[in-house]
Amino acid sequence: MIQSKVFKTVVFCLVGFGLMAQYNISGKIHARKAGIPISACQVFLNQGNPMTQSNEKGEFQFKNLPKGSFVLHTLAPNFQSIQQAISLQNKDITVDIYLDSLNVTLNEVVVTQKQTDFGFTRMRAVESMGIYEGKKTEVILPEQLVANLATNNARQVFSRVAGLNIWENDGAGLQLSIGGRGLDPNRTSNFNVRQNGYDISADALGYPESYYTPPIEAVGRIQIVRGAASLQYGTQFGGLINFVMKKPVQDKKLELVARQSAGSFGFYNAFTSVSGSQNKLSYYTFFQYKRADGWRANSDFESYNFYADVDYRFSDKTSVGIDITHMNYLAHQPGGLTDAMFAENPRQTNRERNWFKVNWNLWALHLDHKFNAQNEVNLRLFGLSAYRKSVGFRPNRVASVDDNSERDLITGDFSNWGAEARYLKRYFIGEKLIVFLAGSRFYHGFNHSIQGLGSKGKSADFDFINTKEGIANDYKFPNNNTSLFFENIFYLSDKFSITPGLRWEYIHTRADGFYGNIQFDLAGNIISATRTNESRTNERSFVLGGVGFSYKPKAHLEAYSNVSQNYRSITFSDMRIANPSSVIDPDMKDEKGYSVDLGLRTYETTIYNFDISAFYLNYNNRIGEVQFYDANNRVLRRRSNIGQAVIMGIESYGEVDVLRWALPEEQESSAVIFANLAFIQSEYKASQIAGIVGKQVEFVPNVNMKTGLRIGNKKWKASFQYTYLSDQYTEATNAKDGGVSAVVGLIPAYSIMDAGISYQFSRFKIEGNINNLANSMYFTRRATGYPGPGILPSDGRSFYLTVQAKF
Repeated sequence: MIQSKVFKTVVFCLVGFGLMAQYNISGKIHARKAGIPISACQVFLNQGNPMTQSNEKGEFQFKNLPKGSFVLHTLAPNFQSIQQAISLQNKDITVDIYLDSLNVTLNEVVVTQKQTDFGFTRMRAVESMGIYEGKKTEVILPEQLVANLATNNARQVFSRVAGLNIWENDGAGLQLSIGGRGLDPNRTSNFNVRQNGYDISADALGYPESYYTPPIEAVGRIQIVRGAASLQYGTQFGGLINFVMKKPVQDKKLELVARQSAGSFGFYNAFTSVSGSQNKLSYYTFFQYKRADGWRANSDFESYNFYADVDYRFSDKTSVGIDITHMNYLAHQPGGLTDAMFAENPRQTNRERNWFKVNWNLWALHLDHKFNAQNEVNLRLFGLSAYRKSVGFRPNRVASVDDNSERDLITGDFSNWGAEARYLKRYFIGEKLIVFLAGSRFYHGFNHSIQGLGSKGKSADFDFINTKEGIANDYKFPNNNTSLFFENIFYLSDKFSITPGLRWEYIHTRADGFYGNIQFDLAGNIISATRTNESRTNERSFVLGGVGFSYKPKAHLEAYSNVSQNYRSITFSDMRIANPSSVIDPDMKDEKGYSVDLGLRTYETTIYNFDISAFYLNYNNRIGEVQFYDANNRVLRRRSNIGQAVIMGIESYGEVDVLRWALPEEQESSAVIFANLAFIQSEYKASQIAGIVGKQVEFVPNVNMKTGLRIGNKKWKASFQYTYLSDQYTEATNAKDGGVSAVVGLIPAYSIMDAGISYQFSRFKIEGNINNLANSMYFTRRATGYPGPGILPSDGRSFYLTVQAKF
């Protein structure tokens, strides 16, 4: 009897221990090519619980895990992340993980890791010291695209991002002009544009126009965070566009990439990059020279661009780096056309004395430190020293023949600096992971704008000829901006999370200077010059809030929603600038509103990928332009607060690899079909200006579509893309006729086709592109000032060839 009880007790204990058995997952992480261990790599299971970090030998371990299925994720600086399914059954498991450098050819990464060929993905819930859970995000991988990278062709590069409205008056890609959801595309001023996480626009607060666009040949990825999801980056309605430059290669001391491109209309582009790593030091640098004669006469340009990134890793936890960017270009401006002139011959020009010059110098210092796997900080110091200068003949009547009088000269000098610090913490409440982000930002700008008389010559002369009487405007714009922001992911279950956020802003803007009026006699001599001194100060502080939701009912599928308040302060150009066809309301107010997103999307898929979302944008005090007649019956524009605008629509994107869907065993080739379609409705709901209520909001095509096909394998790829945008208006009264100035009126519907092909063999790669295959005559912009005013035709059919060598 006693023996029987003892036997039962032992069996009970053994069964209990068996049921409670705990197992370990351990492993080692290596760099694939170099074979060396990777330290400080974050390793986590499932959605982040538990989490650990590899040691100096690349080793990691998870202890006391129950039996079951897990998904192991890695996250290491300068290396591609992977995920690996692991089934833990009755024994410990040891794995060896090999990671590819971020700078390996992305085709290879696709084949060996993710089995996809999309060139497009989304940001993780937590990535690069930012929180993106439940937010509408897109990530473009330029090297996987068959696109015209040498010309920064935005229509092709951003083809996967739904609803973007792109101005295409610059065939060489010197400036990027992107809008969306009714936001003015002019120099992407309604987005917060960054490079490696720091601002690159003229003045992020007072003059947020981007005269500098990073060469896409040097960009590793483009991160886009849409309007309702970007409180951690600012208050703007558009969201964030962040150009992440290529990182130093980790497995070579020296890698050289040389690209030579030639194309139609005298286009030539030379791009050379050098990269490498030695012990704790790594670097990436490039130089680009670009020139062209242009599709229209008097549209030649010459551009130089230099960039250097040097990083030093003190330890597995601490690294510092410095970025330096220099860009300058000189561009001839052929001027704008009237509707009649465009219909007659879109390649004509009647301006040969108009020039535009930009000199851009950026610097940034960054410090990254990880206290442990749960706590890390990042500090960025950044600055800008730059100028833009424009000179030319630009009367209100676009068709007027140049009378060789003094030209209108505008100069702008920008001297800005800022600092942004971020702290990211992962912690647990019970068994639930919580991720907290806190940050602060200080920004100081001091910018100087002068407008007056330039020379009578034809050359690119940017000197004022009469500094005593010939200066029409002279303003200094000092400003300060301080902000604090907080976001927190609460994982309420394995499937559902809530991410609230707050942003506090303090803004202090000033305008000190004078504006004047210059009158001439019939001989062109100055007979009187009056000046009015002006000093304006605007100080305000406020708090904006937002919240996001994410629900993942099953693997690779997510429903998301978020709502956020938005704010946009009036800019320097909203305060004072002399324009012969424009009048500015001195009582203009800041813009306020909110935006909402609701969508369903896939993530981390291999055969198909989609994101279908609805949005609602409420825009109060929207700043815009209204056409009116003055006392002399001249058609002018008044820039003012138009009223309340409501913009809503559906933005959808989908793609499928039909070859791998039909033949799952096929891993070498792909055939990807994609469609990007947005349906948008807009209306002015309230306005104190007669005739505005019920009108359609400007820069909102009802239909915006991009679709295409890309086929290929590891060696060659070919692509075709079709773009269509329906009619859109350029000002609030919905005027269709541009009149003598052509700065307002309808932008008619247009469609464009593009094709490209690339072939890679050994260390060499050849790319060919045909832009605007059908040679469509169209335009996307009516310029109100430079480089117009008037209609700016887009380029006709053009051919480009690129040869690349990598050593």
